[in-house]
Amino acid sequence: MERRTFLGSAAATAVSAAFGLPRRASAQPPTIIKPKRLSAGDTVALVAPASATFQTVDLAIARESLEALGLKVVSGGHLLDRHGYLAGKDKDRAADINAFFGDPAVRAVLPIRGGWGSSRLLPHLDYVLIRRNPKIVLGFSDITALLLAIHAKTGLVTFHGANGMGRWDGWSVDYLKRVLFDGELVTMENKRELSDRNSLTQIDNRVQTITPGTARGRILGGNLTVLTAIMGSPYLPDWNGAILFCEDIGEDPYRVDRMLTQLKLAGALARIKGFVFGTCAECEPGSGFASLTLEEIFNDHIKPLGVPAWQGAMIGHQIPQFTIPEGVQVEIDATAGTIRMLEAAVL
Repeated sequence: MERRTFLGSAAATAVSAAFGLPRRASAQPPTIIKPKRLSAGDTVALVAPASATFQTVDLAIARESLEALGLKVVSGGHLLDRHGYLAGKDKDRAADINAFFGDPAVRAVLPIRGGWGSSRLLPHLDYVLIRRNPKIVLGFSDITALLLAIHAKTGLVTFHGANGMGRWDGWSVDYLKRVLFDGELVTMENKRELSDRNSLTQIDNRVQTITPGTARGRILGGNLTVLTAIMGSPYLPDWNGAILFCEDIGEDPYRVDRMLTQLKLAGALARIKGFVFGTCAECEPGSGFASLTLEEIFNDHIKPLGVPAWQGAMIGHQIPQFTIPEGVQVEIDATAGTIRMLEAAVL
């Protein structure tokens, strides 16, 4: 092979791997594997991949919430460590995760909270060990990095849903149990209820169609800021034919615009088959500044793709929230605002 040809091939492979683009047949994504479902009496482990947990009462609340589901709870040895704003040193936080994946008595590894820091762990995780011992991993926000990296490196279905210290409202717990305990093929649709301020039509949790239609594909995504922060790394899955879902908090509209532009320039948006946006809490422009609205930003970046797309899904930092299995086949209906699982996420 000529040097120029070889270098061109190597460069193309490197770019594809870095940005989660389609790869050659010799570098196919790992085969999908699914964890076993949860049952009452199972042991689950609390870990701290990201920000520090400063008060023991937060640990007590997380433990009691999980015990209310009939689960036994153990804690990582570094759960209450602190390294500045992080929950201990990177290798120590990763060591807790690796240890629990190697423990046959543990059925799920549950981050206690997000914040920041999960991306720093990714080089320290034992992906061979994780693939050999598939377990449920559940979380959202900064935990997006952990969910996507584990799925990309091992093929393990991971779960975007409540953190251990999250808000365990009844509606969200029902979805969690149906997906993780019952192995149900759930159709996720927003909570429907009228408000006191308008008893004639729904105001909260409204579906806004960007582009109508239905689409099928592997559902992948999470927090938009975290997802784009690890672009260019080997820890993102292949977006080819995926249904991309996103959410965020505390980001000005221009930042959402910037992140979607990054996904477009990286080639990810051109490869998806559908798009779902959840909530963006506290994402208003500053006073006195002109701004695009989120609706206008989606019309600029998502509508031209011509794929079914909608916003307003119950995904994000506001309750209630769905439990979404990363990597399973789903069908979305952008007019009805639904996500229908086409396969069980657990065994």
